Amino acid sequence: MPHSRVAVVTGANKGIGLAIVRQLALEYPKSSYNNGPFLIYLTARNQERGERALASLHQDPQLRTAQALAQDGGLSEIAFHALDISQTHSIRVFTAFLKEHHPQGIDFVINNAGIAMNGFGEIYSAPLWQEPFRKPTAPAPGPTSPPSTYATVVKETLQCNYYGTLEATQDLLPLLRPGGRLVNVSSMAGHLHKYSPAVRERFLAARTVGEVTALMEAFKAAVAAGREAEQGWPCAAYAVSKAGVTGVTRVLAWEERQRGRGVLLNACCPGYVRTDMTRGGGTKTVDEGARTPVMLALGEVDGRSGEFWQGERVIEW
Repeated sequence: MPHSRVAVVTGANKGIGLAIVRQLALEYPKSSYNNGPFLIYLTARNQERGERALASLHQDPQLRTAQALAQDGGLSEIAFHALDISQTHSIRVFTAFLKEHHPQGIDFVINNAGIAMNGFGEIYSAPLWQEPFRKPTAPAPGPTSPPSTYATVVKETLQCNYYGTLEATQDLLPLLRPGGRLVNVSSMAGHLHKYSPAVRERFLAARTVGEVTALMEAFKAAVAAGREAEQGWPCAAYAVSKAGVTGVTRVLAWEERQRGRGVLLNACCPGYVRTDMTRGGGTKTVDEGARTPVMLALGEVDGRSGEFWQGERVIEW
């Protein structure tokens, strides 16, 4: 069956990503983008888990009741494809697949994939999201967390959350048709009120991908030297990686605006959601967390691009 619209969701085998796929299928028929059959690529780095997630959606009570899927007479079809955004080869293979199978382009990308590793800072308590910057105390090394571990956690977290998201965005963005949407799922953990004024100003002043990347490298170097606290960084690899995601989304949105294709790029925080990543400590369901990313893909946003969203509205970064 030919598809009028095509979407890609990364990191979609569970949690918010899986809910995003479900909500796309449910909301598409009501959206202004509805002009025929809709194909959603559920991507995940592990094929077995991805295929299991796909099977669960085919039996999903919400989708069955709404008759949203083609198997039940609806408009949407969901397909799995492997994608590990931390691996350049995986991104290139998937991009080549899309070019081959959808030479006319795709319409929506929601980059949800990301990791959160133990060992460098606690980022999941909701009160941390509201705390302004104060010069932090670096986490004390313990018997299982020597200082070198911090640098490893930072390197691996940035490789997936920042560099992987950036590379996936840069590879998939040219495939978007005019009027398409790209959404990067970021986090309030990366809110700039947790940085020193000097670091915050560097984020806000960044106008190129290189300038945002330089900030990520500066954080990495500061952690390796054990000086991140005194240099004004929060002691949390995940938080900084998500600040990088928000910052680079702003830059790429500005660059895309110059091309005049009407493609909108935005970053968003899904909220404090009960998932494996928050260790079940969130206050929102995954469907509530999916609401803003899906709205930014399918909903009316008044042409806003390069913004940071939460709760379906633009907020200060």
